[in-house]
Amino acid sequence: MASPEPQPGDLIEIFRPFYRHWAVYVGGGYVVHLAPSSEIAGAGGASIMSAVADRAIVKKERLCDVVGRDPYRVNNKHDDKYNPFPPSKIVQWAEELVGRELCYSLTSKNCEHFVNELRYGVSRSDQVSHVWKKVQTALAALTGLGAGDTAKLKTSEGSARTQVIDAVPAAIIMKLNLLYKITPKSGS
Repeated sequence: MASPEPQPGDLIEIFRPFYRHWAVYVGGGYVVHLAPSSEIAGAGGASIMSAVADRAIVKKERLCDVVGRDPYRVNNKHDDKYNPFPPSKIVQWAEELVGRELCYSLTSKNCEHFVNELRYGVSRSDQVSHVWKKVQTALAALTGLGAGDTAKLKTSEGSARTQVIDAVPAAIIMKLNLLYKITPKSGS
């Protein structure tokens, strides 16, 4: 993937199968990234298991090792929306976090949230927002309900099913279908 040579403080988007991994370039060929213990550099689809992790380690590793065989690019996509911190501060803060174990959540504290917080001071993941839209569409198709009607899904556990469904990534929708035996409405 053609991309400019990374500069300190740049965000690196790594194209893993099924998701994007994110890191901050800190110079000298190294990046700092948030990696659940199940994240294996260059593992591609195998590291989708990070979906179940609740803790992660901030690691400093060579860019080429983190990327493995996956394509990557410099992607400071929110520079037009937010003022990035000076590169020296981004690198300093990233380096200070190396080795620390942090809470991890696929939906609210993932690697994309981590790098955006370092660069912009804003914790956000467009990947999660994009997946959530797909989940709503899939649920609407499976249940016959509109995307805003997930609150209507009830079981004997009350709203627990809705809460779980509202927080799931698309990668585990099939598992939910089996677990909750969600089927499309017949005759619709």
